[in-house]
Amino acid sequence: MPEQLNTRVEDCFQQAESFFKRPFKRPVVSLKLRGQKAGVAHLHENLLRFNPQLYRENAEDFLKQTVAHEVAHLIAHQLFGDRIAPHGEEWQLIMRGVYELPPNRCHTYAIKRRSVTRYIYRCPCANSDFPFSAQRHSLVRQGRRYLCRRCRNTLVFTGESRVE
Repeated sequence: MPEQLNTRVEDCFQQAESFFKRPFKRPVVSLKLRGQKAGVAHLHENLLRFNPQLYRENAEDFLKQTVAHEVAHLIAHQLFGDRIAPHGEEWQLIMRGVYELPPNRCHTYAIKRRSVTRYIYRCPCANSDFPFSAQRHSLVRQGRRYLCRRCRNTLVFTGESRVE
């Protein structure tokens, strides 16, 4: 899996070098990115991080669009410096001119959200269910109190939880 990714990164750099007729410093490439982002370019560290799950699930478009998108950030930074907008004119010109791709700011990959447990708290008010996160529930168990905004009574754990 990483071999195709590294090859595509190198191809993008070679395209840029051919287009601009100058060399560019190669980045470190990492597959240590989770969450909603498909890729991130760390300009000052010359580092590209990619989301391995989104890469696996969308390999063809990921290699074509996402890799070029992130490499274009590094190229724009090496050419124009710090004072450019992340998805500004310079980056867009590289996407269109060098890679002949649309300068899309965001991906449209389906993202699987992880399930979370909510702990149900109540107060005497009508319709007063308050779903607490595991972190907030833990703070209550350590002695923290939360008050209802309407009646100012302390919220009490019902013993119920639900998975969202």
